[in-house]
Amino acid sequence: MSEAVGRTDAELVAAAAGGSEAAFRELYRAYARPVYWIAHGLVGSTADAEDVMQETFLVAWRKIGTLDLVSESLLPWLVTICRFQSANRIRRQQRDRAHTAAAIDETIPAIVNVEDQVIGSALVERVIAELGTLSALDQDIFRLCATEGHAYQAAAEQLGVSHAVVRNRLSRIRTRLRRVVEPEGS
Repeated sequence: MSEAVGRTDAELVAAAAGGSEAAFRELYRAYARPVYWIAHGLVGSTADAEDVMQETFLVAWRKIGTLDLVSESLLPWLVTICRFQSANRIRRQQRDRAHTAAAIDETIPAIVNVEDQVIGSALVERVIAELGTLSALDQDIFRLCATEGHAYQAAAEQLGVSHAVVRNRLSRIRTRLRRVVEPEGS
């Protein structure tokens, strides 16, 4: 394929192995299209075929210094690299799909209990309403300690109050919220 420019693949490979980017660019221009179509046939999508083609030429660039070109064409070597890159991509996609499917299975409950969802949302609304009645300082303490997980001392420093103020107020907040959460008479 590269005879049109006057140099054989062997000459271009030797020059590219010596670090000539221009020689490798000629090889790329000569074989990018056939490598793309082979990749497309293996992976089945345009985007994946383009990625595999790029990965193929990246590997070729890295390994061209160790290549002993046996035939007159570089294409068989590139096809071999392309097949390995395609297989790697397909395996990676299958592994990702299996992982995603397993993750989805773990997050989706087997049975959706509408009653629990209604009770849960009503409870959340009661808790939010109760939090709305707290002072601004108490809301900040609750947000920092209960929601964001700050230690008492870190919250105290951030709010400009003492450790004891945070500890005592958070204790009172939790007691108020327990009364909202726990059913009456229990």
